[in-house]
Amino acid sequence: MTRQQLIEQIRKKKSFLCVGLDTDLSKIPAHLMEESDPIFAFNRAIIDATKDFCVAYKPNIAFYENLGDKGWNALKKTMEYIPDDIFTIADAKRGDIGNTSRYYANAFFDHLNSDAVTVAPYMGEDSVTPFMEHSNKWVILLALTSNRGALDFQMLEDQDGVPLYQHVVRKSQNWGSPENLMYVVGATRASDIAGVREVAPDHFFLVPGVGAQGGSLQDVVQYGWNNDCGLLVNSSRGIIYASEGHDFAEKAGEKARALQQEMEQILKDKSF
Repeated sequence: MTRQQLIEQIRKKKSFLCVGLDTDLSKIPAHLMEESDPIFAFNRAIIDATKDFCVAYKPNIAFYENLGDKGWNALKKTMEYIPDDIFTIADAKRGDIGNTSRYYANAFFDHLNSDAVTVAPYMGEDSVTPFMEHSNKWVILLALTSNRGALDFQMLEDQDGVPLYQHVVRKSQNWGSPENLMYVVGATRASDIAGVREVAPDHFFLVPGVGAQGGSLQDVVQYGWNNDCGLLVNSSRGIIYASEGHDFAEKAGEKARALQQEMEQILKDKSF
């Protein structure tokens, strides 16, 4: 999916919501365990209930890899089930060099047909650019994450007081463009989003941490908005685990719709 196609979907659906498919067998409703493929049965119902309210889905690959062949098969069926006009993100957080990165890219772009993959930047340019060799595919680079451990390295400052994450964002813009490079920017320290936006004014941000992790949508928009919206705001647990009962999909749809309506008002206020 191209940048312009993504922007058109945001305008059409009046939404910049990404639904995270962090599907955990220990958390899905018990009655689904009777299905031949419980993970896919859960994902299919969630997609059916939320597809009108979101512009992206983001399966976290670890939730599938840990199940071996069954997990990969469920993931592949899930990716094939997602409508073609919805942006797909393989949240894999890969990072290696040379052919290894190229093989990772082939796995997620060619075999899973994902539109984007999350990539760790700390091995440098030759660990990232192989992902950018695929036409109309995206790298989503970890810039400023929402976990507590982000403070261990990402916020370290040089002698001029510039934090490491800003160096990463500035340097990586030489590897790609706003047409194929996004950044992961966590919502739980929303004011820091402004620091990334200052360095990368034109790029899209994938923003986790809204919802169950306590991030504020209004704060994300305040600090992260650009002229093209420039935001994909992810909610995972707050949507997909809204209910443990037979009404899980219905409740997930209600949560997604509520966020979409909030986003619609924001887009209207921004004249977007």
